[in-house]
Amino acid sequence: MTPEEFRRHGKQVIDWIADYHESIASRPVMSRAEPGDVLAALPEHPPEKGEGFDGLLADLERDVMPGVTHWQHPAFFGYFPSNASGPAILGDLLSSGLGVQGMMWATSPAATELETRVADWTAELLDLPAKFRGNGVIQDSASSACLVALLSALHRAGGGAPGRDGIDRRYTLYISSQTHSSLEKAARVAGVGANNVRVVDVDPVTLAMDPAHLDALISEDVAAGATPAMVCATVGTTSTTAVDPVPAIGEVCRRHDVWLHVDAAYAGVAAVCPEFRWVNDGLAEYAASYSTNPHKWLLTNFDCTLLWMADRAPMLGALSILPEYLRNQATTSGEVIDYRDWQIPLGRRFRALKLWSVIRWYGAEGLRDHIRTGARLADELAALIDADPRFEARPDHPFGLVCFRPLWDGLTTEEANAATLGVLQRLNASGDLLLSHTKVHGHVLLRVAIGAPTTDSRHVLAAWERIREEIAAGATG
Repeated sequence: MTPEEFRRHGKQVIDWIADYHESIASRPVMSRAEPGDVLAALPEHPPEKGEGFDGLLADLERDVMPGVTHWQHPAFFGYFPSNASGPAILGDLLSSGLGVQGMMWATSPAATELETRVADWTAELLDLPAKFRGNGVIQDSASSACLVALLSALHRAGGGAPGRDGIDRRYTLYISSQTHSSLEKAARVAGVGANNVRVVDVDPVTLAMDPAHLDALISEDVAAGATPAMVCATVGTTSTTAVDPVPAIGEVCRRHDVWLHVDAAYAGVAAVCPEFRWVNDGLAEYAASYSTNPHKWLLTNFDCTLLWMADRAPMLGALSILPEYLRNQATTSGEVIDYRDWQIPLGRRFRALKLWSVIRWYGAEGLRDHIRTGARLADELAALIDADPRFEARPDHPFGLVCFRPLWDGLTTEEANAATLGVLQRLNASGDLLLSHTKVHGHVLLRVAIGAPTTDSRHVLAAWERIREEIAAGATG
């Protein structure tokens, strides 16, 4: 593709993306494709000769788009937001255009130093503790961030032996029933093993981790000869956005000398607003590592997770390997950061460009406005739910998520759960909106996660009316 061909087709692609975002509300939110539909529409064999780009765009619309669920749709309320804003898309395009492989400072100094600066900017915007400044790195996802934190904690718990070589110990990891599943996966990957993942009780109302039970479990494990490696506290759980009591958990970790990682994948970015900075409670005093995802609620398209370390030494000890073919003067000098040592893979994209673009375009005021809009709309929805006696909402919804359930008269819990899941399936199949669900104390709850850049009160009210209609039809049917 010549520069002139790239220029011409690039304009087509930009126009296509702009048209897509402009018209996205007219599309059904959830893909209606059946398993195998997209596969059947695609040629079984690759072309022998190259084809034009015009045909690709036509095939994209005809064959691929029917299998796309539209995460940027204003009526997408499932899972958590996965924001994709114009500045972030353009920043990603710049990254792709440069084609930088930023594994080391020497392979592109700007990729490293812009990332360092952007991580510090974000820490400042969120009012994170000073100990995290200069110690931030962009990961692909919170799953990777938690794995890096666990490997760092294991390195520290093992006395600093690289990779825990030659150490015959049983290590334990502490989570709650509400902790993201990536922590159990991290335990498997890191060699801790699922059997050594200890599940701490939660408060029956708030679903927050119980520090007293954590203390008892750690004491029990130490007495049995285990080495507690890490505790993961969550600020804004995936299920209900429950918030673990980080200061109290931190006190337990300090008493037992255990690494505390705080996973704030969804909710941490809310601290861009001063009124939400309570989510940072306990970080300065106790957190050894902390992560949050701009790619969820901060207008930065996937993938972009920020991980900060209070002390980078255990991470570097766990992950740094320097083969001869990567040796260079800058690395040997010790004056630069090589982010390859801050992650699992060697290679890394120039992700900082899209976060830089977002921060430069929106500024702190624009980012705060986006977060406040999501939280306000969630409050509006919760008020509507509370005013309807046919529904029951969870009382605490501090961010952009509201969890609630229909109250089905005369049905057992099992029957009510089946009825609620039936409503969810019909709503999602309608194309009008998309929700997800969770289960708390045996009851299936509907989750409405608000945060798409184009979502406003109209869309939330329309979704609520559709939910009420579907519940009414189910109750009479």
